[in-house]
Amino acid sequence: MSLDTAEKQKLIETHQVHATDTGSVEIQVAILSKRISKLSDHLQGNIHDFASRQGLLKMIGKRKRLLSYIKDKNVQKYQDLVKKIGIRG
Repeated sequence: MSLDTAEKQKLIETHQVHATDTGSVEIQVAILSKRISKLSDHLQGNIHDFASRQGLLKMIGKRKRLLSYIKDKNVQKYQDLVKKIGIRG
């Protein structure tokens, strides 16, 4: 499940670090989180879509690696991002 341009632009604007930022780790995590939630909704209705399930697991792994990178660099930035996106309880 891909995001349309307007959704992606809105995510970029809410998570960018500076004015010309389009691909920082925070933005990548936000976009992945949105795609994960959309794909999870799709899989709840289509339980036999195993190819999409595999893609979902890959996206979750990538988001986990990016979050681990942020946590290693700056714990406060990690906590703020997790709270802003609404993941991890």
